[in-house]
Amino acid sequence: MISLLLCVASIHNDRMQTAIPTSFMRGGTSRGPFFLETDLPADVAVRDRVLLAVMGSPDKRQIDGLGGAHPLTSKVGIVRRSTTAGVDVDFLFAQLQPEQDTVDTTPNCGNMLAAVVPFALERGLIEASGDETTVRVLTLNTGMQCDITVQTPMTPQGREVRYDGEARIDGVPGASAPITINFLDTAGSVCAGLLPTGQVCDKVHIEPLAGQEEFEPFDIAVTCIDNGMPMVLFRAADMGCTGYETPAQLNANIALKARIEALRLHTGKLMGLGDVSKLNYPKMTLIAAPQAGGSVSTRCFIPHVCHEAVGVLGAVTIGTACVLDGSITQGIAVVPEGLRKTLSIEHPSGEFSVELGLDPSDTQKVTRAALLRTARLIMRGEVMIPSTIWTNL
Repeated sequence: MISLLLCVASIHNDRMQTAIPTSFMRGGTSRGPFFLETDLPADVAVRDRVLLAVMGSPDKRQIDGLGGAHPLTSKVGIVRRSTTAGVDVDFLFAQLQPEQDTVDTTPNCGNMLAAVVPFALERGLIEASGDETTVRVLTLNTGMQCDITVQTPMTPQGREVRYDGEARIDGVPGASAPITINFLDTAGSVCAGLLPTGQVCDKVHIEPLAGQEEFEPFDIAVTCIDNGMPMVLFRAADMGCTGYETPAQLNANIALKARIEALRLHTGKLMGLGDVSKLNYPKMTLIAAPQAGGSVSTRCFIPHVCHEAVGVLGAVTIGTACVLDGSITQGIAVVPEGLRKTLSIEHPSGEFSVELGLDPSDTQKVTRAALLRTARLIMRGEVMIPSTIWTNL
């Protein structure tokens, strides 16, 4: 009798909830669930409702889902075999927000990108090719391609993704196996080009938004740039900051955040992005002189919360600005000589090194961007959502 009751209860529960296979992964300094595209609804509107339910948004704590109550832990990866010539895997990144009911698939995320190849190998979309496996990945959000190399040593069970190792990245405790990402073409990922305003530096006048009383009108010099991530860079001193404040201090500065948001809305239009009030970009970044032997110090907002670190493609874009004559980083950033430059982007929890290659015939043109990340499979199984959202029949 007890077995019969348990069986009936199980059938009832399955009807009340829908199970979706997932792998919960850390990629760089972000984390979130990864899905095979075939395990999610084909209809985009239904898919987005499913992802909101999976993450527990909108809710500040995301208490009813997998979200971690922060933009860095409100991310989703969707992966499929690619049908594009020369490409192995397609990746769609989705950015959710704890307190919003939005699913944004327009920007890239270089941190979550680091987990794509491990996930694809774990789920059998591709096969390991040796002690190291290099996979070409197409990010569907912006059409960006990159080559990602992961370690896949032979074990008694066959070749497997290696997660342990000696590579360290700031913002993640401990050490892991290195994952190298070589971006093939990042300029103008979302905008029309590397410098979407046509200028390496723009001077803009900002008025308070309707109903705002937090600040007076102000003028400020900015660099609007997109080399993998649309960003607006400005000197911290021009906002009355040192650029060395903690994220908590900056997040508590309501007047500063109001000024930054007004600047974001204004520059979004200048960059050809239109009304960005409901978008997660452009990212806004305070620039200051380096403090710890790096190239430049940063405080990055994504877009309304100060990042504890810096995004992968954000670091690439900031590094690119540092090598452009006339950008707002000039006179602040410390840039090495040569056509191949390693720039250390300082952030609140450490630094992020980016290697940039310059065109010998045009040293204002970046031809290569490479960096190191790590990733780890944290959990695999099924995530449950209410069947009223999707029954998967």
